[in-house]
Amino acid sequence: MISSVIGSKRNAPPFRYDIVGSFLRTDEIKTGRNLFEQGEITAEQLYEIENQEISKLLEQEKALGLKAVTDGEFRRSWWHLDFFFGIQGTQKISLNQGGGSKETAQRAESFKIVGKIAFTDHPMIGQFIKTQQLAGDAPVKMTIPSPALFHFVQDYNGNEIYPEREMLYADIIAVYRAAIQAFYDAGCRYLQLDDTTWGTLCSGKHRAHLRSRGIDPDQLAQDYVRLINESISLRPADMTIALHVCRGNFRSTWFAAGGYEPIAEVLFAQAEVDAFFLEYDNERSGDFAPLRFIRDQFVVLGLVTTKHGGLESKEQLKLRIEEAAQYVNIEQLCLSPQCGFASTEEGNMLTEEEQWDKLRLVIETANEVWI
Repeated sequence: MISSVIGSKRNAPPFRYDIVGSFLRTDEIKTGRNLFEQGEITAEQLYEIENQEISKLLEQEKALGLKAVTDGEFRRSWWHLDFFFGIQGTQKISLNQGGGSKETAQRAESFKIVGKIAFTDHPMIGQFIKTQQLAGDAPVKMTIPSPALFHFVQDYNGNEIYPEREMLYADIIAVYRAAIQAFYDAGCRYLQLDDTTWGTLCSGKHRAHLRSRGIDPDQLAQDYVRLINESISLRPADMTIALHVCRGNFRSTWFAAGGYEPIAEVLFAQAEVDAFFLEYDNERSGDFAPLRFIRDQFVVLGLVTTKHGGLESKEQLKLRIEEAAQYVNIEQLCLSPQCGFASTEEGNMLTEEEQWDKLRLVIETANEVWI
């Protein structure tokens, strides 16, 4: 054991060992979705299949020892678009299919704003309530895309409803304030905002592309921190909100590379979230030096990759935690996989057994570091 990184356990989120949220879809989920799409079963029948599979997943999570559980995003096709589709004033759209192999080419879907946006009767509220019922006493973590990502995605597709950016920002903030309160009223006390915009803003290639579109990436970072902060500013005191920074996770692929330095001073020093879930599974994420800007937030180190099934060395994980602890107090650090296992329903390139092995490694390592 590396004595210099011994810390204490936690019984509040984020937990010393934690998860990002999504799990590989089971064969039953995949079959049910196919049957529904072919018109062979009803939406109600699919819902019951999802309930059964989510219930089994929750039991596996609890048996493993996870302190907060998720529904694995089993009811979703996308980690982000399903939430956006449920916001009033948005519409699903098809895009021109890009390149890539059959294995890595993404489905060409997105959303567009077609009316004034609002958060009303969103299906994920009822889904959360059902998951909490199935989970019993175990706290359920809810994952939704961030308000910054909502703006970032719609900006590529354009809209004719909001001619002024500040008008759109104001309504995005209103949508997320309503969403946060609705999830809280439904019993949610642990909410995670998933966000690939910050991964994009870490990338020199993507920053250059933004400049080619007349967008200053540094100003965008300032705008997006403000957007996040104002969106969560009214959250109840007993609700933990985390931000997960992602660089892409579709079928084990990624789209952005670069360390956190370009965004660190803005994001880490100014964002009012309670915790950051940060990818650190390989060189794409850079070193730990940008963590010097962390204030009193928790940092959940995503040191265990979900991109493949090979297990990391436990001793190497401890050494990396020790390295991170040079910049952030060990009592502010936690451990998790670098991302979810299935950001879209296709899932990453590993098996269910490998998925659970990854989580066991996270738990065992954390229990040896925080005692």
